[in-house]
Amino acid sequence: MDLDLIQRTFPFFLEAAWITVQVSVLALLLGFVVAIVLVAARLSTVFIFRCLSRLYVSVFRGTPCLVQLFIIYFGGPQIGLELEPLTAGVIGLGLNIAAYMAESIRGAIANVDPGQVEAARSIGFGRGQTLLLITLPQTAKLMIRPLGVNAVALIKGSALVSTISVVELSYTAQRFISSTYKPFEIFIVSALLYIVMVYSVRLVVDYLDNRFAAR
Repeated sequence: MDLDLIQRTFPFFLEAAWITVQVSVLALLLGFVVAIVLVAARLSTVFIFRCLSRLYVSVFRGTPCLVQLFIIYFGGPQIGLELEPLTAGVIGLGLNIAAYMAESIRGAIANVDPGQVEAARSIGFGRGQTLLLITLPQTAKLMIRPLGVNAVALIKGSALVSTISVVELSYTAQRFISSTYKPFEIFIVSALLYIVMVYSVRLVVDYLDNRFAAR
């Protein structure tokens, strides 16, 4: 094993890992917001909203994330939407993970006591207010683990943005492999950094889960 190569390239991998973290966090935040909208639409009394929510989830879960990224980044200019690679990557990953997060959130909401919802509606809360102020806070504990799984999937899936020239961890690994012809050392470093990121998410999830369990 070429330890000197690992030492020389490690600072570049740290920079790339930071890009991976930024992409993952921003995509997760975007995905969560979109997921809340999808859940609200799915629970709406308006038929067209429910249909659009189901269609969104079916399309984004039924097609590869890579194809979605290509459509946004390469297809966008054809309709006047030119995005930087990083922006396109965040949007693509965020819209994709939103479909999975919506199902996780909807499953957690299904476990809320219907009496809580009825009580909120009886004092004048609308469906949106009930969802944001009553239902979601009560389902927070139930959503921690599923959303943690989605976050881990997002971190590992962020490697796909390398295909649209985002200089994140996988892109950096490929670049060094092509110049050094030593894939073993390069992949070892990138794999270890991915493990650190995933394990960090696990620690956060465990911490939040324990905090909610203690209440």
